[in-house]
Amino acid sequence: MRAIVQRVRWAQVEVGRSIVARIERGLLVYVGVCTGDGESDAEWLGEKVANLRVFEDGQGKVNMSVQDAGGGILAVPNFTLAGDARRGRRPSFTDAAAPAQAQPLHDAFVRAARGRGAAVETGVFGAHMLIASQADGPVNIILDSRRANRRAGAKGANRSADATE
Repeated sequence: MRAIVQRVRWAQVEVGRSIVARIERGLLVYVGVCTGDGESDAEWLGEKVANLRVFEDGQGKVNMSVQDAGGGILAVPNFTLAGDARRGRRPSFTDAAAPAQAQPLHDAFVRAARGRGAAVETGVFGAHMLIASQADGPVNIILDSRRANRRAGAKGANRSADATE
């Protein structure tokens, strides 16, 4: 799973001229599900976003999570995060998970973040959404569960190799 996490002063999602979700200070998170993603990816991403320390503490250090800062998360499903624009000018979306797989994993991400105490609002899966926000910082972080898992696996493999020597 991939996410773009943006620290915001406020963010909202509008569908069909109605505001369906809004947060004040917090994180606007665009969430993309790729083919091959599973529950562990959703769990990792939910935990990471809920605990990501990108808010300033009393000393001005970026040291607080969204919960510590009293903020919320606005999770917006976004299949275009699975886009591949390395060739040509039109992105390929073949890596995007089908809606039947993607929606349950997006919901699992939301449950994982809520399970860690985060207040989470969501966009509408599959809808054309108008997203408005005011960036704060700007602070933008890109997260990819596959890259994180590869690195963790590689580190674990190196530790195993070191342990046998």
